[in-house]
Amino acid sequence: MADNQGPQGNYDPAGSTQMFRAFVDETPAGGRRTAAAAAGSSGPRIGVIVGVIAAVAVVAAVVWLALA
Repeated sequence: MADNQGPQGNYDPAGSTQMFRAFVDETPAGGRRTAAAAAGSSGPRIGVIVGVIAAVAVVAAVVWLALA
């Protein structure tokens, strides 16, 4: 049976603390992110920016039509 006591000596009957630490300390395959993975993460951010610009353009067009 495994000893489920952490560094502070607190008993963790489920062992969840050790499992969490193992998950957090785990390094991804390859050790670091590639340039392609870093570039792919900006996709949703660009979509949000384009959406906000489109919404501002629509509101500006409605205001322009209402005042014309």
